[in-house]
Amino acid sequence: MTETGDSRSERRRAAVGTAIFALGPATVAGVVPWLVTRWKVQTPVPGGAPAQLAGTLLVGAGAAVIANSFVHFAVEAVGTPAPFAPPKHLVVGGLYRFVRNPMYVAIGAAVTGQGLLLGQPKLLVATALGALPVSAFVKFYEEPALARKFGADYQVYRENVPRWLPRFSPWRPVSPESASAG
Repeated sequence: MTETGDSRSERRRAAVGTAIFALGPATVAGVVPWLVTRWKVQTPVPGGAPAQLAGTLLVGAGAAVIANSFVHFAVEAVGTPAPFAPPKHLVVGGLYRFVRNPMYVAIGAAVTGQGLLLGQPKLLVATALGALPVSAFVKFYEEPALARKFGADYQVYRENVPRWLPRFSPWRPVSPESASAG
């Protein structure tokens, strides 16, 4: 199947819009922790090397998940995560098969990881405090908006994929083609 010029143009716009939107999570996951700590390492680091290793893994995993999620928005959704340039299609691929909000989870992981890596408990507190408005935004704005836009498809997705704690196995949506063939 070949892609039309309009389709390529839409995907290009989605990629650019998503890249611009990425500045928000990058600010929350990187700039804010730097402003709070100047990335100064507490000496000694509470928890020592094991805490720093866990922190390193969380930062790396968080960055990888954020990047993967943005790619899925640009390619699969043909849109951005931003409310002003919403996706045309519901994103249910990639890491979205495990958890409905991988970007928010990844940002929390990255900030928590920096707290462990640097031995800065104030970043752990910041993660916990930041989770409150994010949770409210998801519950009271984002989910109702997705339900209005994607209807039954979003309802089925919501019933099968948890909001915050990932599933152990990926959810596989039943497509109309596979349902009629089976």
